Amino acid sequence: MSGKIFPAKANAVTQIFKTDKAVIGMIHLKPLPGAPRFTGGNLDAAFDFAMNDVRAYEEGGIDGLIIENAWDIPFPKPDEVGLETVAALTALTLRIKQETDLPIGINCLANAVIPSLAVAKAADVPFVRVNQWVNAYVANEGFIEGISARAMRYRASIKGDDIKIFADVHVKHGSHAIVADRSLAEQTRDNIFFDADVLIATGNRTGDETPTAEVEGIKNHTDLPVIVGSGMSKDNVRKILSLCNGCIVGSSLKYDGEWWNQVDPARVKALMEVVVALREEEGR
Repeated sequence: MSGKIFPAKANAVTQIFKTDKAVIGMIHLKPLPGAPRFTGGNLDAAFDFAMNDVRAYEEGGIDGLIIENAWDIPFPKPDEVGLETVAALTALTLRIKQETDLPIGINCLANAVIPSLAVAKAADVPFVRVNQWVNAYVANEGFIEGISARAMRYRASIKGDDIKIFADVHVKHGSHAIVADRSLAEQTRDNIFFDADVLIATGNRTGDETPTAEVEGIKNHTDLPVIVGSGMSKDNVRKILSLCNGCIVGSSLKYDGEWWNQVDPARVKALMEVVVALREEEGR
């Protein structure tokens, strides 16, 4: 397998975000029904918390959002995600979508790609993030296998071919010992061969800076867009975005730099000022 794509694909990053230096902000949802930390009642409090973050991102000039059930800790394995999670995630996504024009993606944890696709189809949003698309790894949830074959067949069954797959090459929060004998280039090609649309380079866990060698090691072996999935801040965004097509950012834009806090509009503005300057310099 080579890093070439056949048939060739349009650049999903520029299609969705209208720039090839896209910055995507994380919406970390409060606990949903069925999760141990859900305290009861309806979804209004979770919606209000999420919308405060949406407004802060909009004010700062972010390019898009990913909605994630980040507070549903501990996360179940993909086949154990409940119907109540899918229903709540869909309901909140629809409510948020009515209040913003920003492109939205879905990440249902942990690695619950089929639920993510179901939400994306029902809410008519353009992409999902997948933490483990091919191969396998050992995570907090146990042994997690790549779900691409099942997910692509499910996507076809719901006529969701327009929903793009943003796939991590090296997933966060997991041991890569199972695939340690496979190079980064080979794992990049695995994701291409199994039909991902965008490849994601990450650090080891939420908030960890992604090594430039990881970004370059993926980018040098694919024609697909590559974005960075962790550790972005105003201090490194120029360096990282000069190497790739975008980034997903959350923790560094929250008050005190903690993922569980609300988004700080001032931090978003500071980061986006650097990004806009970089785009202008590159004529993008």
